[in-house]
Amino acid sequence: MPENGTTDTDLPPTIFVLYGATGDLARRMVLPAFYQLAQFGLLPREWRLVGNGRGDVSHEDFQGRVHDALTEFGPKPEDGPWDDFVKNLRFAGGGFDETDPGSLLDVLEETKAEMGGEPQHVHYLAVPPSAFEKLTKGLQEHGLVEGSRVVYEKPYGTSPESFRELDDLVLSVLDEEQVFRIDHFLGKEGTQDLHVLRFANGLFEHVWDREHVQQVQIDVPETLDVAQRAEFYDATGAVLDMLVTHLFQVAAEVAMEPPVDLSPASLQEAREAVLAAFRPLAKEDVVLGQFEGYTGIEGIPADSTTDTFVAARLWVDTDRWHGVPFLLRTGKKLAASEQKVSLLLRKPDGPVTHVPEHGNVITLSLSGAGALDLDFVAKRPGPTLELTQTRTTLGLADIEGGTPLPPYVSLIHDVVTGDRSLFTTSAGLAKAWATVEPLLDDRPEVQPYAEGSWGPAAANELAAPCGWLLGQTEE
Repeated sequence: MPENGTTDTDLPPTIFVLYGATGDLARRMVLPAFYQLAQFGLLPREWRLVGNGRGDVSHEDFQGRVHDALTEFGPKPEDGPWDDFVKNLRFAGGGFDETDPGSLLDVLEETKAEMGGEPQHVHYLAVPPSAFEKLTKGLQEHGLVEGSRVVYEKPYGTSPESFRELDDLVLSVLDEEQVFRIDHFLGKEGTQDLHVLRFANGLFEHVWDREHVQQVQIDVPETLDVAQRAEFYDATGAVLDMLVTHLFQVAAEVAMEPPVDLSPASLQEAREAVLAAFRPLAKEDVVLGQFEGYTGIEGIPADSTTDTFVAARLWVDTDRWHGVPFLLRTGKKLAASEQKVSLLLRKPDGPVTHVPEHGNVITLSLSGAGALDLDFVAKRPGPTLELTQTRTTLGLADIEGGTPLPPYVSLIHDVVTGDRSLFTTSAGLAKAWATVEPLLDDRPEVQPYAEGSWGPAAANELAAPCGWLLGQTEE
């Protein structure tokens, strides 16, 4: 990896166009990721970032806004290399759609002339999904499609119908290879380590099946509120915001069959083949909840039935996993914030008849740089044969020579290089929507739960007989 502040000379000259550049997502996530790319030396030798928005903002004003965003959300501008970074920032105002390109075409021409040659273009749509259609049509109308790569933020559709309509439009304008649908959970170091951990280590690969695993838990509770994005959240909820996107993709990473190799095409094929084996969710396998006080938030209708919590028992109908429940859980205002993938191994037959706790558990934490936890049973040192469950932990950041990348940094770099390993195709998303469609058509009643709890107590039944490892609400 290049040293801090240098650039990757192997990458082609690139113009990034960031739509929604003055919006909240860009300020919190995307612009900091670009600055981290510069710090890690992962940007091309020649690059420009052109922000786009409705306002008439000068290049200098936009550069100041980027400076403010980094000051607030980090990494700090003074950590460097700000002086080199800021020279590459431009802004094109007046909005952009199929009827009016604003000043974008002029700014792109000026930028291309500065750089010389034929730089590749990456169009990053950091905008609400309601704007995807007009921007996609605008790219086609104004001749910005050929040779470009286009990044779509989630949610890529808010229902099976809206997904199909959007995807039909996108694929009428772009080839599938040009489309990069962001799911930042796939960009996490811990998620990426799932298939390496499994396929490179016989210790894990030989127990990665129904014969040895009694249950898989993918648990992503959050203490976060939704007040700052109430309108967006009330239109989506936990199922659409987290289940059909992040949690299904992580489940596919766990459940996929061994790919031919670890190339992008093979990984995509393996992940999406197992998505097709996800059994459509049945009503009795899902618990929905809403934290008490949700409807009192400004902007939330008093009669809202939006789910802020979902727990689901997913069945994967392959020979490897048939009969093993995949327990998926996420929600807002819960007792803790975690991102854990755990495989609970079956307790062995033999002379040890009273294995304490859950016995052997393999857990990957997806938070931060990621970590691997192994729970095993040992004799408690002392004069008697007393068994105890103990844990050993390997932080992925502690691996010698490692440099963990934040998810957005990893994914944007993959877009520049054209690596589609961590992006879901149209076919893959269609399979995910098919799994959740019965739930959307016949939702169970949303149950209230107390803030700071683990959600509705009814979710405990889904995880029986093991119970949720992280915790569960008492009856």
